[in-house]
Amino acid sequence: MVRRRVASPLLTQTVAFAAPVALSVAMRRSRARDVAVCALQMWAYIYLYKTPHDDAEAQAERVRYDYPIAVDRALGVGELPTVRLQRRLARPGSWSTLDDVLVWTHWLWFVVPHAAVAYVLVRRPERFPEAAVMTYAVFDLGASVYWVLPTAPPWFAAQRDGGSRTEMPVRRMMVEYGEYFWGDRWETLYSAFGGNPLAAMPSLHFATTVMAAVLLSDVGPAAGAAGWLYAGTLGFALVYLGEHYVVDLIAGAGLAAAIRRLGPRAAPVLRRIGRIVAALEERAHAGA
Repeated sequence: MVRRRVASPLLTQTVAFAAPVALSVAMRRSRARDVAVCALQMWAYIYLYKTPHDDAEAQAERVRYDYPIAVDRALGVGELPTVRLQRRLARPGSWSTLDDVLVWTHWLWFVVPHAAVAYVLVRRPERFPEAAVMTYAVFDLGASVYWVLPTAPPWFAAQRDGGSRTEMPVRRMMVEYGEYFWGDRWETLYSAFGGNPLAAMPSLHFATTVMAAVLLSDVGPAAGAAGWLYAGTLGFALVYLGEHYVVDLIAGAGLAAAIRRLGPRAAPVLRRIGRIVAALEERAHAGA
């Protein structure tokens, strides 16, 4: 409530993203600190992700509807892939085993990217800094796009126009399933994890999962195979459930690939910043 009523977005983001740096100065380097820094980074990301929707009316004036529909209709040879999949596979009023698997695959995303980083920390700790930086760069850079290019997902576009933009109403199957599975608890759960319905382009669900698969592949073939299997299943789920257009997934994969490819160019700057933070840490603990 304070963020929405008092603090400006710039102040909010400055405070939020200063927290991981401050902790790095206040505590000596350890695995516990590494985990805590990642947690604070995600706390900052949540504000970066949610804040554009604090002024829903202003965001609604800038939201884009048409370009992802046009691209997906071209990719689907005249029909949206989401519409085609839901018509062929979904059964209104009942839930199949496929629906169970795909919805839970979607929900597990809240854990998977961080679990991949934690796996790298345990199995290949020397790779952890690179893995953490690349993973959370995907989160932060992707969320930054939501400020300048708010884009409606399929379910939102269908609800707004009664399906006229998407040829037929697109169901938001994840929410329908949540109401069925969780009952009265669903509204509380959804309110905790929601926050910005116009955060579709690029798909951070897919981008962070692709990055997780890449990082797991660096650890070993078995871990990599598991990561890519999950990424493929999630990509299918996001389109089928009405959460994302195919073009959102393509953009998400492109974001992950760009960070993976161009990240090493930023390494000298990041190392310089790291040395500055390490020097501040030494000064803070000099007399301890």
